[in-house]
Amino acid sequence: MTTSTTPPFLPFALPEIGEEEIAEVVDTLRSGWITTGPRARRFEQDFAAFLGDGSLQAVAVNSATAGLHLALEALGIGPGDEVITTTHTFTATAEVVRYLGADVRLVDIDPATLNIDPAAVEAAVGPRTKAIVPVHYGGLAAEMDGLLAIAARHGLKVVEDAAHALPSTHRGRLVGTLASDATVFSFYANKTITTGEGGMLVTRDAALAQRARVMRLHGMNRDAFDRFTAKVPSWYYEVVAPGFKYNLTDIAAAIGIHQLRRAPAFAQRRSAIAARYHESFASLPVVRAPLPPEGERHAWHLYPLRLDDDAAVSRDAFVDALFAQGIGCSVHYIPLHLHPYWRDRYALTAAQFPHSQQAYERLVSLPIYTRMSDADLERVVAAVQRALQPGHG
Repeated sequence: MTTSTTPPFLPFALPEIGEEEIAEVVDTLRSGWITTGPRARRFEQDFAAFLGDGSLQAVAVNSATAGLHLALEALGIGPGDEVITTTHTFTATAEVVRYLGADVRLVDIDPATLNIDPAAVEAAVGPRTKAIVPVHYGGLAAEMDGLLAIAARHGLKVVEDAAHALPSTHRGRLVGTLASDATVFSFYANKTITTGEGGMLVTRDAALAQRARVMRLHGMNRDAFDRFTAKVPSWYYEVVAPGFKYNLTDIAAAIGIHQLRRAPAFAQRRSAIAARYHESFASLPVVRAPLPPEGERHAWHLYPLRLDDDAAVSRDAFVDALFAQGIGCSVHYIPLHLHPYWRDRYALTAAQFPHSQQAYERLVSLPIYTRMSDADLERVVAAVQRALQPGHG
């Protein structure tokens, strides 16, 4: 007599936390300093060194959302201004513009790359435009040469949303080292490295970095670590601006220090998973995830699969079929133009964003993370193949 067991559910994403991270967190807890302090500073220094550009400064924050907000605030974005970004992103990319009282101008994507379309950006530039926020969708670097050229022609600032893009490259250079005003990375739980919650703002602009440091902690001109660890009376500080509460704790930074060291190995594993998907889906009625140009590095935060028009099942039925087989998946993204706030505020319609809309209706993000075993990977491949068989849905 044989018994069959149902394999455990394979989630869409899982972080990989090792013994080094755990030991560093324990040491942090025992140190007596658990908020922003020596480990946060070390993480900032290590991150700048990882990018390999000695002119960069890194500012650790508690989320990429915070980093984007701080960067735009430091650049002087405010009421009456307009910032261009893509509709095909998470709401955080755009909401930070509204925090500052400025307006968002959403544009469509390039259907081949799913990244912001430079031609659409050029067409959207108006008298109130002050900045562009490109998103490196899924870990594939946006066409930054074109975007930076547009910015230079029109005198615009550029803040890269690199939440997906560690360690992606563009023209052989790591994202974060390009000619933009600032770049912001995310260390959320499902990102290519994680601190649980967290982010990093990097910039060559010393004044921008200093403003971000002040504004991330209530607008105070001295941080708590300096004041509380000094060997002489150092209680005095001044509030120089109405700041925010965006600092990264040493507990989180302790994780990040070791995650960063593992980033190259993490990237290699994600790339191997993406390569297996790409090979396995070649004959299926799908558009596979866009590959990077020859010689460039894709971070592979996401593996977005798009169903063809003639696929045997709808996108929603395909998602249901994967979940029925114990495979988690997601959709990136429900475009901003479909969400009530953005739709109603700016009177947006799907017809204004045909490429994003078409992609959304067909998109499914498959599991891609370093804790996936080869057996897990083959489970996903087989489940996708079965879900696309005629009559399966």
